[in-house]
Amino acid sequence: MIRMRTATKGMLLTALVLLCVPARPAAARALQQDQGKTSYTIPEYNAFQAARAETNAQNRIKLLDDFVSKFPSSTLMTYVDQLYVSTYTELKNYPKVLEYSDKMLAMGDKVDTGTRLQILQTRVQVFPFAFNPKAPDAHDQLVKARDAAKDGADLLGKYPKPADSKLTDEQFAEQKKPGIAFFDAAAGFADLQLKDYPAAIDAFKGAVADNPKDAISYYREGLAYLGATPPQSVDGFWALARAINLGVPDADKIKDYLRKAILVYEQPGCDSSVDAQLGELLTLAATSGDRPATYTIPAAADLQKIAASSTILTVLTDLGGGGDKAKQTWLAICGAQFPGVVGKIIEVKQGEGFVSFEVFTGADETAVQNATTANMDVKVWTAAPPAGTPNAAQETPQPDVTRLAKDDGVRFSGAIVSYDPSPFLLHWDQVKVDPTTIPEKAETGKHHKVPAKQ
Repeated sequence: MIRMRTATKGMLLTALVLLCVPARPAAARALQQDQGKTSYTIPEYNAFQAARAETNAQNRIKLLDDFVSKFPSSTLMTYVDQLYVSTYTELKNYPKVLEYSDKMLAMGDKVDTGTRLQILQTRVQVFPFAFNPKAPDAHDQLVKARDAAKDGADLLGKYPKPADSKLTDEQFAEQKKPGIAFFDAAAGFADLQLKDYPAAIDAFKGAVADNPKDAISYYREGLAYLGATPPQSVDGFWALARAINLGVPDADKIKDYLRKAILVYEQPGCDSSVDAQLGELLTLAATSGDRPATYTIPAAADLQKIAASSTILTVLTDLGGGGDKAKQTWLAICGAQFPGVVGKIIEVKQGEGFVSFEVFTGADETAVQNATTANMDVKVWTAAPPAGTPNAAQETPQPDVTRLAKDDGVRFSGAIVSYDPSPFLLHWDQVKVDPTTIPEKAETGKHHKVPAKQ
């Protein structure tokens, strides 16, 4: 969803600055330290200095190529390669940056730690711009990128505090965290492309632990959780919500993706019921990077079990009780059809082409007969619904229901479409009243008892 190159721009940190390493080029420092030694000749020195002083990047490459041609065994070659890396970076020739970075990294301990960190950082930063996922060696490219990022995190983590530093050990360790997070995030991204989801999750968890504001790493961590086998869906949803709260690029698109992912995971009775759930998730994820152990989202199988065991009476009890039980029950039964519901009409409200019966139902027949307050709103169309009415095709007009009156008993089937928690009222639509409970014209106005449950 987020293009790799765009996302990487947000991670361009400078590990050496974090370490307070002098900003002068390593080649310049080394050459000053080497003055008076005979490890290179004056022509070599002058040729390198000429290349280093050249301000035009293309001309600088030509001078470096000339140097390599004339002095292929020069002891200054390490500094030449380093200048190649910085110059090709300036020219945005990223494959060449990787080539010379790898050449330097292959030297191992022959390159000082500060320079290795600088080269590793550069390699990690430019890799996304050079990587071609369709290349025959794409897998090997990703492995090398991951290993370089892991080496960078390890090397930076072990980097010692300079002797003249005024920082405490704790302060120095804290100062290194953004740089380590940068390398961890890069390793996680390579693992994500390699479909090594457990490794990607670990890497991204390390990245966000050291840089809690890294929205892109949270986003990618969410993708890794969802890509795992089996998917760790709730953790994935939480990480995506965290990314949205932190302002990840394309946040609106990711929010829409998250909503669809929850719908697929839950398969709730009403798609609209996920909106409130998504809002709650985003609110909670704004407060913490880690998902609370008590927070969960029910899977489709969980909701199916609830729906299969629900009756109108258990629904009334669960929804009326509120809390997590009410939330899960509503996700399971919203939009569900219930047959043979019986109750007593408390009030009748006429509408344009429909009538709403305020009805009470319960488990105790005496309580139903004595009820004076409704717990259900049953809407029945008496004429064809206007164009654009939701579920109009499922509505069957019943003009005869107008003969039903207050205190009459009624039996009906229909779909639960919403509810008011306080005062509690369950709303029905797509209702079909049992014709046997509708009075004949001659009987209109006479009291009819609540019919027996079927």
